Amino acid sequence: MTARDPLAGKLRFHMASLAGACIAGALIIAAFTLGFYSWQSIAVCIAVGAVSAWPAGVFLTRKIKKEDPAWDHRRDVPRDDPKDS
Repeated sequence: MTARDPLAGKLRFHMASLAGACIAGALIIAAFTLGFYSWQSIAVCIAVGAVSAWPAGVFLTRKIKKEDPAWDHRRDVPRDDPKDS
């Protein structure tokens, strides 16, 4: 997160929250499908989702910014639009 872009950290935070919930949910469904119904298996799935949430959020944020035509992903700032000058 740079000083010029206060929204960069917010996107990363939101993507990490969503990714963590999706990863943990998918793991819990897989555990239930395989017949693991104990609280320990659910706790392991939640822990794996929590640990993998931040790297997944960082990856998704970089991917979104890299594919956005209005964003300069190398400098992590919005692109200057030549039509505005």
